[in-house]
Amino acid sequence: MKLKKVAALGLATAMAFSVTACSSKPAETTAAAEETTAAADAAETVKEAIEGKDPAEVKVGISIYQFADNFMTLYRNELQKYLVDELGLKAENISIMDGKNDQSEQMNQIRNFVTQGFDVMIINLVQASSEPDVTNICNEAGIPVVYINREPDAEREQAWVDDGIKATYVGADARQSGTYQGEEIAELENKGDADGDGVVRYIMVQGDPENVDAQYRTEKSVEALKAAGVEVEELTKQRGDWDQTKGQEITANALSQYGDKIEVIFCNNDAMALGAYQAIVDAGRTVGEDIYLVGVDALDEVQEMVKEGKVTGTVLNDHIGQSHTAADAAIKAANGETLEKYYWVDYVKVTK
Repeated sequence: MKLKKVAALGLATAMAFSVTACSSKPAETTAAAEETTAAADAAETVKEAIEGKDPAEVKVGISIYQFADNFMTLYRNELQKYLVDELGLKAENISIMDGKNDQSEQMNQIRNFVTQGFDVMIINLVQASSEPDVTNICNEAGIPVVYINREPDAEREQAWVDDGIKATYVGADARQSGTYQGEEIAELENKGDADGDGVVRYIMVQGDPENVDAQYRTEKSVEALKAAGVEVEELTKQRGDWDQTKGQEITANALSQYGDKIEVIFCNNDAMALGAYQAIVDAGRTVGEDIYLVGVDALDEVQEMVKEGKVTGTVLNDHIGQSHTAADAAIKAANGETLEKYYWVDYVKVTK
Protein backbone atom coordinates (compact mmCIF):
# COMPACT_ATOMS: atom_id res chain seq x y z
CA MET A 1 0.00 0.00 0.00
CA LYS A 2 1.28 3.43 -0.90
CA LEU A 3 0.88 6.50 1.23
CA LYS A 4 1.63 9.33 -1.13
CA LYS A 5 3.03 12.36 0.58
CA VAL A 6 1.82 14.97 -1.88
CA ALA A 7 1.88 17.83 0.64
CA ALA A 8 3.34 18.64 4.03
CA LEU A 9 1.92 16.30 6.66
CA GLY A 10 0.43 17.32 9.97
CA LEU A 11 2.39 16.33 13.08
CA ALA A 12 3.14 12.70 13.86
CA THR A 13 0.55 10.80 11.82
CA ALA A 14 2.86 10.25 8.88
CA MET A 15 5.15 8.21 11.11
CA ALA A 16 2.40 5.77 11.99
CA PHE A 17 1.37 5.42 8.38
CA SER A 18 4.90 5.06 7.04
CA VAL A 19 5.01 1.87 9.10
CA THR A 20 1.58 0.49 8.17
CA ALA A 21 2.14 1.46 4.55
CA CYS A 22 5.31 -0.66 4.50
CA SER A 23 7.39 2.29 3.38
CA SER A 24 11.04 1.40 2.97
CA LYS A 25 12.23 4.71 1.52
CA PRO A 26 14.85 6.39 3.72
CA ALA A 27 13.51 9.86 2.87
CA GLU A 28 10.03 8.98 4.10
CA THR A 29 11.42 7.39 7.28
CA THR A 30 13.48 10.50 7.96
CA ALA A 31 10.47 12.74 7.34
CA ALA A 32 8.41 10.70 9.77
CA ALA A 33 11.07 11.00 12.45
CA GLU A 34 11.27 14.74 11.91
CA GLU A 35 7.49 15.03 12.21
CA THR A 36 7.51 13.06 15.47
CA THR A 37 10.13 15.43 16.86
CA ALA A 38 8.08 18.40 15.65
CA ALA A 39 5.01 17.06 17.45
CA ALA A 40 6.95 16.70 20.71
CA ASP A 41 8.35 20.21 20.31
CA ALA A 42 4.85 21.57 19.70
CA ALA A 43 3.56 19.99 22.91
CA GLU A 44 6.48 21.42 24.87
CA THR A 45 5.84 24.88 23.40
CA VAL A 46 2.23 24.74 24.54
CA LYS A 47 3.28 23.62 28.01
CA GLU A 48 5.58 26.64 28.22
CA ALA A 49 2.73 28.90 27.06
CA ILE A 50 0.64 28.04 30.09
CA GLU A 51 3.38 28.51 32.64
CA GLY A 52 2.04 30.64 35.47
CA LYS A 53 -1.33 28.92 35.15
CA ASP A 54 -1.35 25.33 36.32
CA PRO A 55 -2.21 23.32 33.17
CA ALA A 56 -3.84 20.69 35.34
CA GLU A 57 -6.47 23.26 36.31
CA VAL A 58 -7.45 24.30 32.77
CA LYS A 59 -11.02 23.13 32.12
CA VAL A 60 -11.83 22.07 28.55
CA GLY A 61 -15.39 21.40 27.38
CA ILE A 62 -15.64 19.24 24.26
CA SER A 63 -18.77 18.37 22.28
CA ILE A 64 -18.60 15.83 19.43
CA TYR A 65 -21.47 15.77 16.94
CA GLN A 66 -22.00 12.06 17.62
CA PHE A 67 -19.94 9.36 19.29
CA ALA A 68 -21.12 6.74 16.78
CA ASP A 69 -18.96 8.27 14.03
CA ASN A 70 -15.91 6.05 13.31
CA PHE A 71 -13.50 8.86 12.53
CA MET A 72 -14.60 11.13 15.36
CA THR A 73 -14.15 8.24 17.80
CA LEU A 74 -10.48 8.06 16.83
CA TYR A 75 -10.28 11.84 17.01
CA ARG A 76 -11.83 12.32 20.46
CA ASN A 77 -9.81 9.47 22.01
CA GLU A 78 -6.57 10.94 20.67
CA LEU A 79 -7.63 14.44 21.74
CA GLN A 80 -8.21 13.39 25.34
CA LYS A 81 -5.00 11.36 25.43
CA TYR A 82 -2.92 14.27 24.14
CA LEU A 83 -4.49 16.80 26.53
CA VAL A 84 -3.71 14.59 29.53
CA ASP A 85 -0.48 12.80 28.59
CA GLU A 86 1.29 15.57 26.69
CA LEU A 87 -0.19 18.85 27.89
CA GLY A 88 -0.65 17.85 31.52
CA LEU A 89 -4.36 18.51 32.03
CA LYS A 90 -6.29 16.60 34.67
CA ALA A 91 -8.66 14.06 33.15
CA GLU A 92 -11.46 15.23 35.45
CA ASN A 93 -11.14 18.75 34.02
CA ILE A 94 -11.94 17.51 30.52
CA SER A 95 -15.59 16.96 29.68
CA ILE A 96 -16.36 15.21 26.38
CA MET A 97 -20.04 15.14 25.45
CA ASP A 98 -21.97 13.25 22.77
CA GLY A 99 -24.04 15.63 20.66
CA LYS A 100 -26.08 12.64 19.48
CA ASN A 101 -26.39 14.27 16.05
CA ASP A 102 -28.90 16.66 17.61
CA GLN A 103 -28.15 20.39 17.44
CA SER A 104 -30.50 21.21 20.32
CA GLU A 105 -28.74 18.65 22.50
CA GLN A 106 -25.37 20.15 21.62
CA MET A 107 -26.55 23.70 22.35
CA ASN A 108 -27.58 22.56 25.84
CA GLN A 109 -24.14 21.05 26.35
CA ILE A 110 -22.49 24.31 25.33
CA ARG A 111 -24.66 26.33 27.70
CA ASN A 112 -23.77 23.90 30.49
CA PHE A 113 -20.06 24.39 29.74
CA VAL A 114 -20.62 28.13 30.23
CA THR A 115 -22.52 27.63 33.49
CA GLN A 116 -19.83 25.29 34.79
CA GLY A 117 -17.07 27.82 34.11
CA PHE A 118 -15.00 26.02 31.50
CA ASP A 119 -11.94 27.92 30.25
CA VAL A 120 -12.19 26.90 26.59
CA MET A 121 -14.40 24.80 24.32
CA ILE A 122 -13.62 22.45 21.45
CA ILE A 123 -16.73 21.97 19.33
CA ASN A 124 -17.46 19.51 16.51
CA LEU A 125 -20.71 21.07 15.28
CA VAL A 126 -23.75 18.95 14.54
CA GLN A 127 -24.73 21.56 11.96
CA ALA A 128 -22.17 24.00 10.60
CA SER A 129 -24.95 26.57 10.17
CA SER A 130 -25.32 26.78 13.97
CA GLU A 131 -21.85 28.33 14.37
CA PRO A 132 -23.05 31.94 14.75
CA ASP A 133 -25.27 31.00 17.71
CA VAL A 134 -22.52 28.94 19.35
CA THR A 135 -19.94 31.67 18.82
CA ASN A 136 -22.26 34.30 20.31
CA ILE A 137 -22.80 32.19 23.44
CA CYS A 138 -19.06 31.65 23.89
CA ASN A 139 -18.13 35.23 23.08
CA GLU A 140 -20.64 36.69 25.54
CA ALA A 141 -19.24 34.39 28.23
CA GLY A 142 -15.65 35.32 27.33
CA ILE A 143 -14.80 31.69 26.51
CA PRO A 144 -12.62 30.91 23.48
CA VAL A 145 -13.91 28.24 21.09
CA VAL A 146 -12.04 25.91 18.74
CA TYR A 147 -14.18 24.40 16.00
CA ILE A 148 -13.10 21.06 14.59
CA ASN A 149 -13.89 18.77 11.66
CA ARG A 150 -16.91 20.67 10.34
CA GLU A 151 -15.84 24.02 8.97
CA PRO A 152 -18.00 27.12 9.45
CA ASP A 153 -18.60 29.53 6.58
CA ALA A 154 -15.47 31.36 5.37
CA GLU A 155 -17.13 34.75 5.84
CA ARG A 156 -17.84 33.86 9.44
CA GLU A 157 -14.20 32.89 9.98
CA GLN A 158 -13.16 36.31 8.73
CA ALA A 159 -15.72 37.93 11.02
CA TRP A 160 -13.97 36.35 14.01
CA VAL A 161 -10.83 38.25 13.04
CA ASP A 162 -12.62 41.51 12.19
CA ASP A 163 -14.64 41.50 15.43
CA GLY A 164 -11.86 40.29 17.72
CA ILE A 165 -13.70 37.08 18.59
CA LYS A 166 -11.67 34.31 20.21
CA ALA A 167 -12.54 31.53 17.77
CA THR A 168 -10.68 29.37 15.28
CA TYR A 169 -11.16 26.34 13.07
CA VAL A 170 -8.84 23.32 13.00
CA GLY A 171 -9.29 20.83 10.20
CA ALA A 172 -8.28 19.71 6.76
CA ASP A 173 -9.19 21.35 3.47
CA ALA A 174 -11.99 19.15 2.14
CA ARG A 175 -11.25 20.32 -1.40
CA GLN A 176 -7.93 18.53 -1.14
CA SER A 177 -9.54 15.25 -0.08
CA GLY A 178 -11.98 15.32 -2.98
CA THR A 179 -9.22 16.13 -5.44
CA TYR A 180 -7.16 13.21 -4.15
CA GLN A 181 -10.08 10.82 -4.57
CA GLY A 182 -10.44 11.84 -8.20
CA GLU A 183 -6.71 11.58 -8.76
CA GLU A 184 -6.63 8.06 -7.32
CA ILE A 185 -9.06 7.00 -10.05
CA ALA A 186 -7.31 9.05 -12.75
CA GLU A 187 -3.98 7.41 -11.85
CA LEU A 188 -5.32 3.94 -12.65
CA GLU A 189 -4.09 2.46 -15.92
CA ASN A 190 -7.57 2.71 -17.43
CA LYS A 191 -8.51 5.87 -15.49
CA GLY A 192 -11.57 4.10 -14.13
CA ASP A 193 -12.99 3.26 -17.55
CA ALA A 194 -13.66 -0.40 -16.78
CA ASP A 195 -15.61 -1.13 -19.96
CA GLY A 196 -13.26 0.83 -22.21
CA ASP A 197 -15.93 2.91 -23.95
CA GLY A 198 -14.26 6.26 -23.21
CA VAL A 199 -16.74 7.38 -20.52
CA VAL A 200 -16.39 6.80 -16.76
CA ARG A 201 -19.82 6.34 -15.22
CA TYR A 202 -20.02 6.80 -11.48
CA ILE A 203 -22.31 7.06 -8.49
CA MET A 204 -21.71 9.45 -5.60
CA VAL A 205 -22.49 8.40 -2.03
CA GLN A 206 -22.58 11.74 -0.25
CA GLY A 207 -22.39 12.56 3.46
CA ASP A 208 -24.57 15.41 4.74
CA PRO A 209 -25.06 17.86 1.83
CA GLU A 210 -25.06 20.79 4.29
CA ASN A 211 -21.58 19.85 5.46
CA VAL A 212 -18.80 21.62 3.56
CA ASP A 213 -16.67 18.45 3.56
CA ALA A 214 -19.42 16.58 1.72
CA GLN A 215 -19.89 19.44 -0.71
CA TYR A 216 -16.21 19.76 -1.61
CA ARG A 217 -15.50 16.02 -1.75
CA THR A 218 -18.45 15.57 -4.08
CA GLU A 219 -17.43 18.44 -6.32
CA LYS A 220 -13.64 18.13 -6.38
CA SER A 221 -13.43 14.36 -6.92
CA VAL A 222 -15.24 14.69 -10.24
CA GLU A 223 -13.35 17.86 -11.16
CA ALA A 224 -10.05 16.01 -10.72
CA LEU A 225 -11.17 13.27 -13.10
CA LYS A 226 -12.21 15.82 -15.69
CA ALA A 227 -8.91 17.67 -15.26
CA ALA A 228 -7.14 14.42 -16.16
CA GLY A 229 -9.00 14.38 -19.47
CA VAL A 230 -11.60 11.83 -18.44
CA GLU A 231 -15.14 12.10 -19.76
CA VAL A 232 -17.58 11.34 -16.94
CA GLU A 233 -21.26 10.64 -16.44
CA GLU A 234 -23.02 10.77 -13.08
CA LEU A 235 -25.62 8.03 -12.76
CA THR A 236 -26.89 9.03 -9.32
CA LYS A 237 -25.96 11.01 -6.22
CA GLN A 238 -27.53 10.00 -2.91
CA ARG A 239 -27.27 11.23 0.67
CA GLY A 240 -25.73 8.63 2.99
CA ASP A 241 -25.22 10.78 6.12
CA TRP A 242 -21.73 9.29 6.69
CA ASP A 243 -23.41 6.00 7.69
CA GLN A 244 -22.20 2.51 6.72
CA THR A 245 -25.66 0.98 6.52
CA LYS A 246 -26.96 3.79 4.33
CA GLY A 247 -23.86 3.49 2.13
CA GLN A 248 -24.65 -0.17 1.57
CA GLU A 249 -28.32 0.50 0.83
CA ILE A 250 -27.60 3.31 -1.63
CA THR A 251 -24.99 1.25 -3.47
CA ALA A 252 -27.14 -1.88 -3.56
CA ASN A 253 -30.05 0.06 -5.03
CA ALA A 254 -27.82 1.74 -7.60
CA LEU A 255 -26.22 -1.55 -8.65
CA SER A 256 -29.68 -3.05 -9.04
CA GLN A 257 -30.83 -0.12 -11.16
CA TYR A 258 -27.74 0.58 -13.28
CA GLY A 259 -25.93 -2.77 -13.21
CA ASP A 260 -22.66 -2.94 -15.14
CA LYS A 261 -22.92 0.71 -16.16
CA ILE A 262 -21.43 1.66 -12.77
CA GLU A 263 -17.65 1.78 -13.02
CA VAL A 264 -16.66 4.02 -10.09
CA ILE A 265 -18.20 4.56 -6.65
CA PHE A 266 -17.16 7.72 -4.83
CA CYS A 267 -17.93 7.75 -1.10
CA ASN A 268 -17.47 10.90 0.97
CA ASN A 269 -16.08 8.81 3.85
CA ASP A 270 -14.78 5.32 4.61
CA ALA A 271 -17.78 4.23 6.67
CA MET A 272 -20.00 4.56 3.62
CA ALA A 273 -17.31 2.92 1.49
CA LEU A 274 -17.39 -0.11 3.79
CA GLY A 275 -21.11 -0.38 3.18
CA ALA A 276 -20.62 0.11 -0.55
CA TYR A 277 -18.06 -2.69 -0.63
CA GLN A 278 -20.52 -5.16 0.87
CA ALA A 279 -23.11 -4.20 -1.73
CA ILE A 280 -20.52 -4.67 -4.48
CA VAL A 281 -19.71 -8.18 -3.23
CA ASP A 282 -23.40 -9.04 -2.92
CA ALA A 283 -23.92 -7.95 -6.53
CA GLY A 284 -21.15 -10.23 -7.78
CA ARG A 285 -18.84 -7.41 -8.82
CA THR A 286 -15.08 -7.26 -8.12
CA VAL A 287 -13.23 -4.11 -7.06
CA GLY A 288 -10.17 -3.57 -9.22
CA GLU A 289 -11.56 -5.62 -12.10
CA ASP A 290 -14.94 -4.30 -13.19
CA ILE A 291 -15.55 -1.54 -10.64
CA TYR A 292 -13.55 0.91 -8.49
CA LEU A 293 -14.24 2.23 -4.98
CA VAL A 294 -12.71 5.16 -3.08
CA GLY A 295 -13.39 6.70 0.34
CA VAL A 296 -11.93 9.19 2.80
CA ASP A 297 -10.53 8.80 6.35
CA ALA A 298 -8.09 5.86 6.02
CA LEU A 299 -9.75 3.87 8.79
CA ASP A 300 -7.63 0.87 9.85
CA GLU A 301 -10.07 -1.60 8.32
CA VAL A 302 -10.10 0.26 5.02
CA GLN A 303 -6.28 0.48 4.94
CA GLU A 304 -6.19 -3.31 5.11
CA MET A 305 -8.78 -3.55 2.35
CA VAL A 306 -6.69 -1.24 0.18
CA LYS A 307 -3.70 -3.56 0.70
CA GLU A 308 -5.86 -6.53 -0.30
CA GLY A 309 -7.27 -4.76 -3.36
CA LYS A 310 -10.81 -4.71 -1.97
CA VAL A 311 -10.87 -0.89 -1.99
CA THR A 312 -9.18 1.13 -4.74
CA GLY A 313 -8.03 3.90 -2.46
CA THR A 314 -8.80 6.17 0.45
CA VAL A 315 -7.50 9.49 1.74
CA LEU A 316 -5.89 9.85 5.15
CA ASN A 317 -7.85 12.26 7.31
CA ASP A 318 -5.18 12.90 9.94
CA HIS A 319 -7.02 12.57 13.26
CA ILE A 320 -3.74 12.68 15.18
CA GLY A 321 -2.47 15.87 13.57
CA GLN A 322 -5.87 17.54 13.78
CA SER A 323 -6.58 16.59 17.39
CA HIS A 324 -3.14 17.69 18.55
CA THR A 325 -3.44 21.00 16.71
CA ALA A 326 -6.90 21.57 18.17
CA ALA A 327 -5.64 20.87 21.70
CA ASP A 328 -2.67 23.19 21.24
CA ALA A 329 -4.92 25.96 19.94
CA ALA A 330 -7.37 25.50 22.82
CA ILE A 331 -4.69 25.80 25.49
CA LYS A 332 -3.12 28.82 23.82
CA ALA A 333 -6.56 30.45 23.66
CA ALA A 334 -7.20 29.67 27.33
CA ASN A 335 -3.93 31.45 28.08
CA GLY A 336 -5.09 34.56 26.22
CA GLU A 337 -2.97 34.14 23.12
CA THR A 338 -4.22 35.32 19.72
CA LEU A 339 -5.28 32.57 17.33
CA GLU A 340 -5.25 32.36 13.55
CA LYS A 341 -8.71 32.07 12.00
CA TYR A 342 -7.92 28.51 10.90
CA TYR A 343 -5.23 25.84 11.06
CA TRP A 344 -4.92 23.29 8.24
CA VAL A 345 -3.64 19.71 8.47
CA ASP A 346 -3.02 18.05 5.11
CA TYR A 347 -4.69 14.96 3.71
CA VAL A 348 -2.64 12.11 2.19
CA LYS A 349 -3.47 9.66 -0.62
CA VAL A 350 -3.53 5.98 0.35
CA THR A 351 -3.45 3.43 -2.49
CA LYS A 352 -2.17 -0.09 -3.06
